[in-house]
Amino acid sequence: MSAPERLPEVDRGLLRFLTCGSVDDGKSTLIGRLLYDTKTILADTLHAIGRTSQQRGLETLDLSLLTDGLQAEREQGITIDVAYRYFSTGMRKYIIADAPGHEQYTRNMVTAASTADLAIILVDARKGVLTQTRRHSTIAHLMGIPHLLVAVNKMDLVGYGQEVFQRIQDDYLAFARQIGIADVSFIPLSALTGEMIVSRGDNLGWYTGPSLLEILESVSGASADQFQRDGSFRFPIQYVCRPQQSDDPELHDYRGFMGRIESGEIAVGDEVIHLPSQLKTRIKDIQIGEESLPVAFAEQSVTLLLTDEIDISRGDMLVNAAAVPEPRQSISAHLCWLSETPLDPQRRYLVRHTTREAKAKLERIDSRLNINTLEHEHATGLVMNDIAQVTLRLAKPLFADSYAENRATGAFIIIDESTNNTVGAGMIM
Repeated sequence: MSAPERLPEVDRGLLRFLTCGSVDDGKSTLIGRLLYDTKTILADTLHAIGRTSQQRGLETLDLSLLTDGLQAEREQGITIDVAYRYFSTGMRKYIIADAPGHEQYTRNMVTAASTADLAIILVDARKGVLTQTRRHSTIAHLMGIPHLLVAVNKMDLVGYGQEVFQRIQDDYLAFARQIGIADVSFIPLSALTGEMIVSRGDNLGWYTGPSLLEILESVSGASADQFQRDGSFRFPIQYVCRPQQSDDPELHDYRGFMGRIESGEIAVGDEVIHLPSQLKTRIKDIQIGEESLPVAFAEQSVTLLLTDEIDISRGDMLVNAAAVPEPRQSISAHLCWLSETPLDPQRRYLVRHTTREAKAKLERIDSRLNINTLEHEHATGLVMNDIAQVTLRLAKPLFADSYAENRATGAFIIIDESTNNTVGAGMIM
């Protein structure tokens, strides 16, 4: 009798997702339940959570403690910083970002959204769609997250009523149509009891769609794969490697350009253009450590050697000769203002785009989004958490794509030079 055939393992690749929404919608508990039910929590961690739960007078595990890792957060019972967790199933690997729900920490949500493939937007079934729900959804949409999943949580507190779920779905869809969200799905669940997280449970029989884990295992992690297949080659220079002391004569004239491939792919012999000089050259070698590669692609950090001597420094960029971005000295962008200090239209700020920096000044505020009415209003200034369309004038050009085409080279942050704080995040239009 022959041995049974071994089934091939399925690997759907890495999925980055974040949870967001309003305060106390259950984001941390949802992640804790997901980790607990997929059996990815170590025994000593469970023991520590059990001890802390008992100290709080709880009879069951407080699964939100798995992500509320800072002591100050535990004492207040809230999430302040973005908490990251990693786990895997038989289908794929995951990186989870738990974004804070409080309005004053919206800037942390922007950070988490910048690399996410999917956003789980939690809604408390008792409260419905709130202002912070709309704000986080708008940011997720502007940040180009490919998939949005609205999770109506705490269904156990509304008797698992289908009419409650349907009302929230209708309210959210009306909002989504106004701001242009197309790809959005809905799921009812209870993070506290585990209904529809990993197992379906017994109380949501009227819902015939997939469970949360089934959605996570089937959705595409589009970012890196899409850039690898279709994106134009973009390689911002981080560092020029010139060995100063070496007995090896081959390293005497060595000049390697180090950085991270933000999109596309490159092969030895390919023609590239250096920006800003517009000079053409070819790839002589691709190195990772001491290993040479014939091809490299998006998200790999490599050292490139060129066939020609070109004056290249940090902040420059190598691009595909067939798809050269237009240098921009004036940029229009969606801007999220993150600082408690309002935007000063008379001040100069520092724009950091990939590895390049340029001084910038606000040319005009085209409009500010009213998150409650979704109207684009006239504005002369911006305060924390405002979302606006602006035009910036730069002291030197940036080699930028639109954010819709390339999330890496279409994004930038604004730095206050006096404090070195990040005060804004922008997506180029």
